[in-house]
Amino acid sequence: MSTATQLSNAQAWRYGVMGLPLAFVALPLYVLLPNHYAREFGVPLATLGALLLATRLADALIDPLLGRASDWLYRRASSVLLAWAAAACVLMGAGFALLFFPPLRGGNGLLFLGAVLLMLTYASFSAVTLSHQAWGALLGGDALNQSRLVAWREGLGLVGVLLASVVPVLWGLEAMVGLFWLALGLGWLAWRAGPRPADHALTGTAAEAGKLWQPWQRAPFRRLLAVFMLNGIASAVPATLVLFFLQDRLQAPTRMEPLFLGSYFLSAALSMPLWLAAVRRFGLARSWLGGMALAVVVFAWAAMLDTGDAWLFIAICIFSGAALGADLVMPGAMLAGLITRAGDLGRTQGAYYGWWNFATKLNLALAAGLALPLLGLYGYAPGAREPQALQALTAAYCLLPCALKLAAGGLLYSFFIHRNKDSI
Repeated sequence: MSTATQLSNAQAWRYGVMGLPLAFVALPLYVLLPNHYAREFGVPLATLGALLLATRLADALIDPLLGRASDWLYRRASSVLLAWAAAACVLMGAGFALLFFPPLRGGNGLLFLGAVLLMLTYASFSAVTLSHQAWGALLGGDALNQSRLVAWREGLGLVGVLLASVVPVLWGLEAMVGLFWLALGLGWLAWRAGPRPADHALTGTAAEAGKLWQPWQRAPFRRLLAVFMLNGIASAVPATLVLFFLQDRLQAPTRMEPLFLGSYFLSAALSMPLWLAAVRRFGLARSWLGGMALAVVVFAWAAMLDTGDAWLFIAICIFSGAALGADLVMPGAMLAGLITRAGDLGRTQGAYYGWWNFATKLNLALAAGLALPLLGLYGYAPGAREPQALQALTAAYCLLPCALKLAAGGLLYSFFIHRNKDSI
């Protein structure tokens, strides 16, 4: 019997709780920070987009190396890996706080400091995230059990996102930073007290742990990564633009923003049992395809909204949140199963997750680095009310994700369903 089938709910919770602070830091960095710097410090959208693109691309390039380091640390001992994660947590917390409360508040000094702090925060975030993901894969189990572990991690992550979306509006950025620090410390303690991979799971040699490029030799990994990237960009674009859409297209009151974001992430969390039930009946790939189809319908509907339709947008948040649930559970479980079937579990799983995180960061970089400058090119700036500018915002927020989701769904069907490669 694999380790995962023996885990109690309490053990699975201890593993998954680290997902809460990791997701908590992600939403402010990817959603709140661009809006904060544009409105509070007057950073132009084109400049902001270039800064985010450069730092995220640079950060993405080091993720495979961090994955290699993770494999090497696992070869030493799980306690060594936990110590590495603790140091990264401290750096992440410091960088996060200084990003929102920089000692410099304007000019080139702010941009340079912001770039350094973004790199520090991104790199430490990656070090903890990919080590935690690889830890879950090493706990073993079949597709259903891996889906359960991922659901715990991502479900608790959604609680973190929910808190991150509500706390800044209700109690301010200071409370957000303090809560993040508390959650980060408790998450690491729970991780240390939770289940550990069995000794037989760590079967690789030091040489195998250094095979940085090995995942690219696996055709299923290349196919899955292509689907993941297209779908990820489709999700990252609206995440980057949602506050602009709410404030300028819908002209929704600021006090409603926690309701929108909260309903979105709460719906995603509540949808996870339904997606796990879908996995039992349809398999991972078909269930993920269903989530993509739901997202396309919802964002096409969102394109029809206009000024004053703020209450209708709550329904958009609920249904798109349900679609997000599939994006959170299915890809990670498919990757864990792929690593196991390739015979690389306990050998080079960190390299897989390093490249996986590289793709995630690249998605976010492309979303921010392309969408924001293009909006500026078409005349949109925060606070714009001109019809052409708002049309450009609607197209970027609603229609571009639909096109990317359709492309990702086509690849998923071709690679894992039509060719019967979805053996799960």
